[in-house]
Amino acid sequence: MNAPFSWGAKRRAPPSAVPADFGHDINDRAIIVRDLVKEFPTEKGNRRILDGINFRCGPGERIAFLGGNGAGKSTLIKLMAGLLLPTSGTIHRGLFMSWPLALGGGFEGQMTGYDNMRFMSRIYNTPFEKMLDFVSDFSELGSYIYEPVRIYSDGMRARLALGISLSVDFECMLIDEVLAVGDKRFQEKCYHEIFEKRAHCAMIMAIHSVDAVKAYCSQALVLKGGRGRVFDDVNLACDIYATF
Repeated sequence: MNAPFSWGAKRRAPPSAVPADFGHDINDRAIIVRDLVKEFPTEKGNRRILDGINFRCGPGERIAFLGGNGAGKSTLIKLMAGLLLPTSGTIHRGLFMSWPLALGGGFEGQMTGYDNMRFMSRIYNTPFEKMLDFVSDFSELGSYIYEPVRIYSDGMRARLALGISLSVDFECMLIDEVLAVGDKRFQEKCYHEIFEKRAHCAMIMAIHSVDAVKAYCSQALVLKGGRGRVFDDVNLACDIYATF
């Protein structure tokens, strides 16, 4: 049973956020975040966005990041992906981790979707024909696959990026509001591909959909004022989030 919820006043992680078996070695097959702090410089000095965050996510486990706008959810996803460096603390990546799903910022705009796939398949050692077949079917981009990515809409880029992400056999999926991509039918397709076909994968998601958290997640990290606490009871976590 979760202890009564309290953020506290001191700038350290609450003891209840750190499980008793939180220690790990370099061979631990899990994603483990310990005492993570992230600060950004401002005109008034450093601003601490994340303050002593702790959690663990192993194969088949799914943890959601819940918090209001500016709580640090996307910053935490970027730290997990290595797009940002922590101010202090550690991130143990014991699973083959994806980039944030639907992140299309790494595409070369002058290259076609087809050529970007060839490039990504070589980086991630994935058979190109397998990637091409999957992405063509999943993204529904049709002949645009052979057009330069610079002419794609944001939605088309997201579909291409998500398709490429799902074509690689990642062990841990990073998800940053990707479920908002496309119309309702395509969103249902995303849910099926991510949550049903990849139930064996670890998943770490920054998401606003309380219904998705309740349906698919085994844990939730609630963020407020830079602090965070992990709940095994996702219904309680969602109730707390609803009060923000």
